[in-house]
Amino acid sequence: MKMERRWLNSYPNEVSSHLEYGTKPLFAYLTEAAAEKPDKTALHFLGFEMTYKQLYDQSVKFANSLSSLGVAKGSRVAVMLPNCPQAVIAYYATLYLGGIVVQTNPLYTERELKHQLIDSGAETIICLDLLFGRVSAARKVSSIKNVIVTSVKDYLPFPKNVLYPFVQKRQNPTISVDITYGGGVHPFKQLVKKGNSTEPSVAIDIAEDLALLQYTGGTTGPAKGVMLTHRNLVVNAKQCGAWLYRTSDEKEVVLAALPFFHVYGMTVVMNFGIMTKAKLVILPRFEPEQVLKTIHKQKPTLFPGAPTMYIALLNHPDLKKYDLSSIQACISGSAPLPVEVQEKFQQVISGTLVEGYGLTEASPVTHANLIYGSQVKGSIGLPWPDTECAIFKSDSDELAEPGEIGEMAVRGPQVMKGYWNQPEETSAVLRDGWLLTGDMGYMDEKGYFFIVDRKKDLIIAGGFNIYPREVEEVLYEHPAVKEAVVIGVPDPYRGETVKAFLVLKEGAVCKEEELNAFCRERLAAFKAPRLYEFRDELPKTMVGKILRRVLIEEEKEKQEADVKQA
Repeated sequence: MKMERRWLNSYPNEVSSHLEYGTKPLFAYLTEAAAEKPDKTALHFLGFEMTYKQLYDQSVKFANSLSSLGVAKGSRVAVMLPNCPQAVIAYYATLYLGGIVVQTNPLYTERELKHQLIDSGAETIICLDLLFGRVSAARKVSSIKNVIVTSVKDYLPFPKNVLYPFVQKRQNPTISVDITYGGGVHPFKQLVKKGNSTEPSVAIDIAEDLALLQYTGGTTGPAKGVMLTHRNLVVNAKQCGAWLYRTSDEKEVVLAALPFFHVYGMTVVMNFGIMTKAKLVILPRFEPEQVLKTIHKQKPTLFPGAPTMYIALLNHPDLKKYDLSSIQACISGSAPLPVEVQEKFQQVISGTLVEGYGLTEASPVTHANLIYGSQVKGSIGLPWPDTECAIFKSDSDELAEPGEIGEMAVRGPQVMKGYWNQPEETSAVLRDGWLLTGDMGYMDEKGYFFIVDRKKDLIIAGGFNIYPREVEEVLYEHPAVKEAVVIGVPDPYRGETVKAFLVLKEGAVCKEEELNAFCRERLAAFKAPRLYEFRDELPKTMVGKILRRVLIEEEKEKQEADVKQA
């Protein structure tokens, strides 16, 4: 198949189309950072700070304690923690043993947790004390032998560590954190303290040995474990560094508001940050006011995020009180970035906010707009170094012409090995090295790529194809709209019709008639929403990605209930 890599003509001179990735496993970059910059601050967590030497020492000690519990090369270790020093220590400790990290969302229900633990075959889990009840229930039906428990207060400075239990009790009065140790239940801090300080020696084949099982969102059934190797993760972090070519090793301060248990935060914040010996300013969860205060005080230079994060900050009533000018670059991922949001956020920082694109199966980043060059707004940008992208005509192996919409496929060294224990699912999306993304898009004449929507989110109304993103972009232009998402709902005449779910800005008033007129001025009549629903909030993931599928399910249930009543 002959392909024009026309995007390379749009590359700046500073970015090479091919990079050298070396042969070091992922954990070697922490060893290197500790040796070269032992006294540099690696982590800042709510006032607590840890140097690279301390992070390395604690990761190695914890690794050796895990080894004494039976963790070895190939063992799966579940890490069910919010952003905190323990999450970084547990992650790298597992890798030092040749183990496989199973990133586990702390918001998982008991059912979701059971599925992931059973599917992965994990025998060890590191969790927060608040999650112990859920983990204990899941332990009974899974292979878990060892539960390692930690608390947020374990790495808080005085007096926050003393006050934390009282604050926690006030916020969660019904949650008990009384834990009896023994019988396979261990305290995290004790394991770190008593571990041997000699780095484990494990042979790693970076191209073959897994570093991570990252479970997808499960939008088309039970979540699947994406197998990512050491090479996959090293490659993607180095590609990130090449794209951010004006950043300097050891000088950057990265705001870690994205959760590390999400592949995006894990790669572009944690792994990239440690690889470049940056200071990571860690927040356990995204709270707009806390983020603004943290930026004002800690002066981060890089702020990878998701669109809803930037939206929340822009709509905070005290935004103007805080200085965000330290921020030089933001890459937005996990969901489409509305142009309106991009333009407004760039007015409050000194750098650039660009849209990128990726998926769990690609470690995750494959594309981004130029951070230091001209941007093509509404585009996901150019493929990263060593990354190829193709647009295939619908249900065909034939390449689409520039400007022609088709399914997007990517190929590169960051693409997964496959799905854990699911060869049929793997063969369905990996074809001749190409990863079929399920996203519909097109490439323009200059090699910039545009996503029009998920293949499965396409709305077909009266025979016309409607891409939700196009409608959402228009809704975001309305001055009263804070958040918007569009879905297709059944319609007896058109087959499907467009429904918009909206959250208005605080104090804003807007009627359906006004929005309808606004949309019809900017969209063809068949694309304009026919139905509107105003809400106080929209369902989201921890990263802030709006869960369109939850709204689709809600609508489906309503329809079924209406049919029964009729």
